[in-house]
Parts: sequence; C-alpha cells; structure tokens
Amino acid sequence: MIKNIIFDLGNVLINFKPLDYVCTQIADYRRANEVYQSIFKSPEWLMLDRGIVTEKEAINAICERTSDLNKQIRLVMTDWYHMLTPMEDVLDIVKELKSVGHKIYFLSNYQLLAYEHVRSVYSVFNYFDGGVFSFEEKSLKPEPEIYEKLIKRYAIEPHESIFIDDTKDNVESASIIGFNAILFTSSIKLREELRKYNVLKIS
Repeated sequence: MIKNIIFDLGNVLINFKPLDYVCTQIADYRRANEVYQSIFKSPEWLMLDRGIVTEKEAINAICERTSDLNKQIRLVMTDWYHMLTPMEDVLDIVKELKSVGHKIYFLSNYQLLAYEHVRSVYSVFNYFDGGVFSFEEKSLKPEPEIYEKLIKRYAIEPHESIFIDDTKDNVESASIIGFNAILFTSSIKLREELRKYNVLKIS
C-alpha cells in the first residue's frame, strides 16, 4: 500500500528554465548561452546546491573565471529567483493526493536563497508534511545518503512510497534503494503513472 509521495522540486513542482530566463535578460542568444553555461553549468552552481558556498562567493568565482561576462553574470544573478514559479497543474496533483490522505514530502537539490524566495512568495511548501534539501544536508541526489536522510527523518518505508523526479539518474538511485520511482515528463503522464498505483482517482 502506498502511503507516501515524494516530489523533486525543480521542473517537477517549480519551474526552472534558466536558459529561457537568461534570454529575457540578454538579447543576443550567443551571449546569453555563454552566460547560461558560465552560471548554471558551473561547479559553483552544484556547490550552491550542496550548501558549501554562499551565493556571493559563487558569483565572484564565476566572474573571476569569465571576466568578459562579469556584467551580464551579475545582472542575471541579481534576480534569477523570479523564474521560480509553481507548476500549477502538478500542484493540483499534490492537493489531490493530500486530500485523500497521502503523506507528501520533497527531496530536492536546492539552494538556500531559492528556497527562501519561493517560501516568501508562494504557498507551495504548505502542502508538504516534510522534506529534505541538499543545501541543508551537504549532499546531492543521486547520492544515496540524501535519500537515507529522508527515510530516517520521517520513518519512511521506500516500498510504501513513490518518488518523482525529472532526472533519470535520481530516479534510478531511488529505485535501487527500494522506492517506487517515476520519471517526470509532464503532469498528464504523471497522472497516468500515479493511477497505476491506485493513488489517484480517474477523473
């Protein structure tokens, strides 16, 4: 019997399209892509997710490495949080699952300031019974340790739980640990997969 549903956040429950966002700030696509690569594909971005550097430290390190993009990098990083908006169709699924008695958790590679922004602007986190952030645990999916943190903290039995993520490696790691795991591609597909577990009504 499924008792727990565990959601990733970025591009599962909260929109995160950094290249699209950078393109709204920088008109030239080639330049925008360079800035996107410099920030969001940098080792510092993962360090922010892991919670081992501050955003100021990360920006300074990125700018030091790519001095010709300093102005654009700082522009993008000033208010990049505004791209983080709820995916309402998935949030509707969360509400449905919650209404029929399932425990709802999150397990996400996420940064402190991003969390604080989303929490201050939206009510997304009101629907969760708990969760684990990478920045708090200094560990990232798909590392097994971060899944174990969730299991131990909330006394979760993986075989009684469904884990939902948009990254294949994260889903595979969850499956190895014993979770029923779903690779997220769209809210429509997610509904179909959840119905197979008899946790959502057919509407």
